[in-house]
Amino acid sequence: MTVSAGSTNDGGSTSEGGSTGAPFGARLRAAMDARGPLCAGIDPHAGLLTAWGLPDTVQGLERFALGAAEALGPVVAAVKPQSAFFERFGAQGVAVLERTIAVCRDAGALVVLDVKRGDIGSTAQAYADAYLDPASPIAADAITASPFLGFGSLTPMLETARKHDGGVFVLALTSNPEGPQFQHATTADGRSVAATVLDSLREANAGAGALGSFGAVVGATIGDAGVDLDIDGPLLVPGIGAQGGTVDDVRRIFDGVLDRVLPSSSREILGAGPEAGRLREAAEQVAATYAALVG
Repeated sequence: MTVSAGSTNDGGSTSEGGSTGAPFGARLRAAMDARGPLCAGIDPHAGLLTAWGLPDTVQGLERFALGAAEALGPVVAAVKPQSAFFERFGAQGVAVLERTIAVCRDAGALVVLDVKRGDIGSTAQAYADAYLDPASPIAADAITASPFLGFGSLTPMLETARKHDGGVFVLALTSNPEGPQFQHATTADGRSVAATVLDSLREANAGAGALGSFGAVVGATIGDAGVDLDIDGPLLVPGIGAQGGTVDDVRRIFDGVLDRVLPSSSREILGAGPEAGRLREAAEQVAATYAALVG
């Protein structure tokens, strides 16, 4: 596996948010192989803006987010903007998010928009249209979604992703301490809720080939998974670095599926800013570390 800056086409993105004709899973596999397995978060919360010497304003948000996008977009497989940190500035913040997505995709990175949406019927379809339809100005390559209204409630998002060669990462085993109350609860057939989510993702990825387009979010600090993590799709793994997850944790939790792990790091990388070279160096080091797990 080679970890390098690569060309602007490593991820197969298009600046207009449209499909290249290849499913998200295939594009993600190519990007991870070319650039290393890393999803770099862009989380412009007030503390990081201050650390970069920026004001907690739309202007500070713009300088932070676009600076991170310009530095990281050319070198990482995927970038994950956290939508809430843009939305808190209203319409102007969302406009910055649109530009951030475009800059990352122009540079060849896939964009996983962290929105964690979950609803039913026409509302779920509206979310899908907003984030996964290339006609939308805020369309990304993939989104995060919450299944806790029932996995079937995500059908509009999965179908829209299939139509436009996008992806969906579904919350399954998260690192937050409140998560087990729901995720470890058992259903009538004795399976945990997390297991039913993973089983549903495995079904959604059936026949997809080397890597399906529907992934699970599984934290690096969950301890033992206790369920089968082989879903024939990618595993987005937040919680590494500043949040406490280590390489050893990832090796232990994801043994047998390490080639499908997409570690996600935000603060560890963003803390190296604002200088672009230091941001790139931090990202490349993290990517190389996790590439070595499967290399």
